[in-house]
Amino acid sequence: MKVSLARGKRGARDSWVLGVALIIVCGVGYVFVQQSTSVEGSSTAVPTFEVREGPLLISIVESGTIGAREQRIVKSEVEGQHQITWLIPEGEYVKEGDLLVELDSGSFEYKLLTQQIDTQDAEANLIEAQENLSLMRLSGESNVSGAELRAQFAAEDLVKYIDGDFPLDLKSAQVQVTLALAELASAEKELDGSRRLFEKSYVSAREFETVERLLQRRKLDLELAESNIELLKSFTYNRELTRLESDKEEAGRALERARLEAASWMIGADGRLIGAEGKFEYEKKKLRKIERNIENCTIYAPTDGMVVYATSGKGGGKMGHEEPLREGASVHEREELIYLPTANAVMANVTIQESNLAKVRAGHGVRITVDALPGREFTGRVATIAKLPNAISMYMNPNLKVYDTEIYIDGDGAGLRTGMSCLARIMVERYENTVYVPVQSVVPTKAGPLVHVLTGNETEERLVEVGLDNNRMIRIAANLKAGERVLLAPPAASRTADGNADLLDTFIEASAPPEIDHKEVQLLGTAEVNGSKGAGNAVTE
Repeated sequence: MKVSLARGKRGARDSWVLGVALIIVCGVGYVFVQQSTSVEGSSTAVPTFEVREGPLLISIVESGTIGAREQRIVKSEVEGQHQITWLIPEGEYVKEGDLLVELDSGSFEYKLLTQQIDTQDAEANLIEAQENLSLMRLSGESNVSGAELRAQFAAEDLVKYIDGDFPLDLKSAQVQVTLALAELASAEKELDGSRRLFEKSYVSAREFETVERLLQRRKLDLELAESNIELLKSFTYNRELTRLESDKEEAGRALERARLEAASWMIGADGRLIGAEGKFEYEKKKLRKIERNIENCTIYAPTDGMVVYATSGKGGGKMGHEEPLREGASVHEREELIYLPTANAVMANVTIQESNLAKVRAGHGVRITVDALPGREFTGRVATIAKLPNAISMYMNPNLKVYDTEIYIDGDGAGLRTGMSCLARIMVERYENTVYVPVQSVVPTKAGPLVHVLTGNETEERLVEVGLDNNRMIRIAANLKAGERVLLAPPAASRTADGNADLLDTFIEASAPPEIDHKEVQLLGTAEVNGSKGAGNAVTE
């Protein structure tokens, strides 16, 4: 039912605009017929127009919608597309924190449970990685400490042998040699005494042989002691020194291996910890994101104000094809849902065609009429003009480029509501006394704008200088006088390949028209209505 009503309103508005257009066309045609004559003596009537001199108003009329100048825009912050399960009625006044919209959050509830499990698993892996890092640190420190101790002992053993064990062994061997020499000397003396006694038969031969064998043993003991010294110096010392030096080097290498292994364990454990931390943070972010999406499914008013659906505020969308906001409708992320006006100031949103873009400047005065408020007229000024053409319009029709324009309406806009349709007449320029002819009388040529002037029964092609036009009448800046007659339908041979193209694109004045303060709008309106003082001074729009 709402859709039918909306279509009915849109159809009524279109019919009204079409009716106004027909009335304007009929009026202009009537003026042309009244002010036109035919070339006398011609077999075929050629319509002409008498060049006029008087006030000329240059204005542009564009349709648009009323909107709030200052408002908070409520958008969907939920990822993807989701259906509206509850929607506050349009037009209600709300306080900050009141519920505006509820979106379906069912798809996020299952994701929340799954993500909570994944987050817990990631946290467990993180704790395990932290414990493993501590274990690797202790193991590495223990191994390195043991290797350092063994390396220290190996170095001390080497020094101990060189400075302690070997000199002691050498000294002990030397003592043995000394003892062996003393015992040998004692044995020789005892042998000499035994020999004298044996010669005198005081001792037996057996006893003498025993003393001889003792002497021989003492000689062997001396040789053995001397051999031990030689063995200690030439073999045992070198062998033991080499072994101890090798043990010291091996202990040093073992210490280095222990340090490298400890560092490797730490790097591996630290890497696993970093990975576990990153995984845990990633899972936490996903969890927070899902929780935030669930929270964003419930949208509250950020400020006080009257609820205006975005589709209503944009007049049913930029091209009039946007689905009205309703329960059950799907909305996507960043889509505008509701406008909350924060002040009474209002504006009109219109689009200006590319051909008229050079005429309009910020600050130009505007007169605005609203379909819903017949008989009332509002004033305002052009506030902003978009730098780039409307993307939706270009998408729908690449050959049509229009620029979004904001018009600030004077006063508090009493009676105006967001979404109302309006017509904005932008006052570009007013000439108090200038020469003008219908735009179709001027033909664009390579040499410049040209008119066909009727002189008697002959026509003369004349180049002229033109100024601004209001899509019906065009200002003649030079080379044409009031009272002369020009053809309304110039011969086709003089036209360019483009026909009677829009003169604005080629022949608009190089300098921009002077800006009009919005306070002059009422003056322009008075001159437009009351400026007619006869046929020669009629204000032509």
